[in-house]
Amino acid sequence: MDTQELQRIKNKFDIIGNDAALNRAIETAVAVAPTDLTVLISGESGVGKENIPRIIHQSSLRKTGKYLAVNCGGLPEGTINSELFGHEKGAFTGAVETRKGYFEEANGGTLFLDEVGDLPASTQAMLLRVLQNGEYMKVGSSKVQKTDVRVVAATNVNLLYAVSQGKFREDLYYRLNAIQIKMPSLRERKDDIYLLFRKFASDFSEKYNVSKVNLSHDAILMLQNYRWPGNIRQLKNIAESISAMESRPLSAFSGRTEIDAATLGRYLPKEDPNAIPVLAGGSAQDSLNSSEKQMLIKAILDLKQEVDKLNAAVFGVGGPAPRLVSTSEPAPAPAPDHVPEPVSEPREEEAEWQESDVHEVEDHPLSIRKAEEDNIRRALEKHHGNRKLAAAELGISERTLYRRLSKD
Repeated sequence: MDTQELQRIKNKFDIIGNDAALNRAIETAVAVAPTDLTVLISGESGVGKENIPRIIHQSSLRKTGKYLAVNCGGLPEGTINSELFGHEKGAFTGAVETRKGYFEEANGGTLFLDEVGDLPASTQAMLLRVLQNGEYMKVGSSKVQKTDVRVVAATNVNLLYAVSQGKFREDLYYRLNAIQIKMPSLRERKDDIYLLFRKFASDFSEKYNVSKVNLSHDAILMLQNYRWPGNIRQLKNIAESISAMESRPLSAFSGRTEIDAATLGRYLPKEDPNAIPVLAGGSAQDSLNSSEKQMLIKAILDLKQEVDKLNAAVFGVGGPAPRLVSTSEPAPAPAPDHVPEPVSEPREEEAEWQESDVHEVEDHPLSIRKAEEDNIRRALEKHHGNRKLAAAELGISERTLYRRLSKD
């Protein structure tokens, strides 16, 4: 697709930006539009996924048919099957007449199913059937009906992860994912952020006849480096808030209002210090949704518990973690007024003593002193009387070694 045709489509659907990933999404939508392949659009909430099915419909042979958009996450679970496939009179309490569903209404056209990952299991089974052969049954009916609908679905969750957790049907996932189009997050489109801000500020200025908001250089940098968890939707809200609060009534002397970083910062929500960060260069698919964050936090806590259990098994309940001591250099001497007693990792012969005489140590505290003396003696013999090397092996300072020897 040449640049002029791409820009014409952007203008038609009010799409702002020159990001390469955004351009690829638009080009893919136009390329698959003449077919009847099911398309799955992935991306975070607020990135503009709703533009892609409109492009597909208007570029397809179905453009003279109906285009209907359904937010699956906003439909109550008790009535979602009725909304999508219709119901017969008397099918349930409140069904006072026969009603058409979206699949019947959109026959011959395009149906956009947003937040498809939120569909309950029973609806997933009915959707799979209608995608495979165009057949469905209204709620409360045993009559099979046919429909000819092009389905475009969108999700802001990782459907493969949902499949692995048993929350989404694997066969439905692959049936929906005939063609996948990925919409980039706003933080991946840094060069487009100020373009979008100017567009929103300009629209607000024209609508309410106020001066147009411009940003200083430092404010632009702040805008581009913000994480934008709410993506384009959040940016639009902030641009309109700034325009409403900072602009002046339009006059011959006040056509523009410049905002610096300090002023802009008052309108940007502060980052949650407890939130798990998302890398600016990461893809939308790589970012974590709330359930994935909870699983990651649980895994970290489980790992900590395992480490604590291991420490307790090796060093005793509440015991210290092992201390690594260099055999080539002595441990630094502590301050004279406080001489800690470091714990060295028990050697083979020491471990043998601890296992065989543990009860005797508990009953006779003096045996601890004897064990220490034996350890010191063996270390001195091993290093031929070199007290520096002996102290290093025992994990104590020379000062402590001298003090213990002086008590003999």
